[in-house]
Amino acid sequence: MPESQDQEGAIAGTGAGGAMDLAVSEATTLEKGPDDTTPLDKPRSLWSDAWRDLRRNPVFIISALVIIFLVVISLWPSLITSGNPLKCDLSKAQEGSQPGHPFGYDGQGCDVYTRTVYGARTSVTVGVCATLGVAILGSVLGGLAGFFGGFSDSILSRTTDIFFAIPVVLGGLVLLSVVTSSTVWPVIGFMVLLGWPQISRIARGSVITARQNDYVQAARALGASNSRLLLRHIAPNAVAPVIVVATIALGTYIALEATLSYLGVGLKPPTVSWGIDISAASAYIRNAPHMLLWPAGALAITVLAFIMLGDAVRDALDPKLR
Repeated sequence: MPESQDQEGAIAGTGAGGAMDLAVSEATTLEKGPDDTTPLDKPRSLWSDAWRDLRRNPVFIISALVIIFLVVISLWPSLITSGNPLKCDLSKAQEGSQPGHPFGYDGQGCDVYTRTVYGARTSVTVGVCATLGVAILGSVLGGLAGFFGGFSDSILSRTTDIFFAIPVVLGGLVLLSVVTSSTVWPVIGFMVLLGWPQISRIARGSVITARQNDYVQAARALGASNSRLLLRHIAPNAVAPVIVVATIALGTYIALEATLSYLGVGLKPPTVSWGIDISAASAYIRNAPHMLLWPAGALAITVLAFIMLGDAVRDALDPKLR
C-alpha cells in the first residue's frame, strides 16, 4: 500500500512536466537519423539542389573550367603571350609554325597566336555585355507585363511579334552598315535591340506561373505591395528559366558577333576579333589553312563551352528532372 501510494504520487507529481519531457524526448528522437545520432538534413532549396547537381556534373565542370580560362586570358592576355597583336612583319606573311610563334603568321605577317589570344577579350566582352543587357531589359519588360497583364501585356506581345519577324543577320547588315565606329558598343546595342524579345517572353510566362502560387496569393491577402510581391516572392522563383536561356544565348551572341564581323558590318580593324581574322583568312584557306584553323577553333570551343554550360544549368534547374 505505501509503495503504490508512492508510485501514484510520483506519477501525479510529474503532471504537465512529465508530458513535456515526453514531448521533448519524442521531438529529439524525430530530429535524429536512423542511427539515433545523426540529425536529419534540413530541406534544401532549388538553388542548393541545383548547385549540388552541378558540382557532380562533368559537363558543367569542363565547360566552367574552359570559360574561367577564357575570362582570365581576356582580362590578362599577357599571362600567356608577350606579343603585340597589331605588330606585323610582311616578310613573314603566311608562314607556318615557328619557334616562339606556334600558330604561324597571317596574311599581314601578324602573329596568329597573339591575335587569337587577344581576340578572346573582344568575344567575351561582346557576349557578356549583350547577355546582361538582354537579360535585364527582357526580364523587366516581360516580368511587368506578366504581373500586371491587361493592356501592357498585349502591347508587349505585339511588339515582340514585330521583332521576331526581323531576321537577325539581315537586321545586322542593315543597321550596322551605317555605323562607322570600330568599338564593340554598336554591336552590343544591336544584339540587345533584337535579343530582348526572347527573354521577355520567357520572363512573362515564368511570372504568370509564379503569381498563381498559393504563397503569392497569401502575401497579397496580407496586404503586400506589388513591389514586394515582385521582388520578394515572384522574382526569386521565376528567374531560373531566364538564367538558363541567357546562359545558352551568350554563346549564340559570340557566334553572331563573329558572323557580323566576317560579313564586314560588325567589328572593324584595328579591333582584334576572331570574326575579322576568319574573314581575312578565308581568302588564303588553300595556301595557309593555319590562318583560319586557330581563330575558328577558338571560336567553336568558346561557343560550345557556353552552350554546354547552359545545358548543364538547365538540367539542374528543371524540376521535371528531379
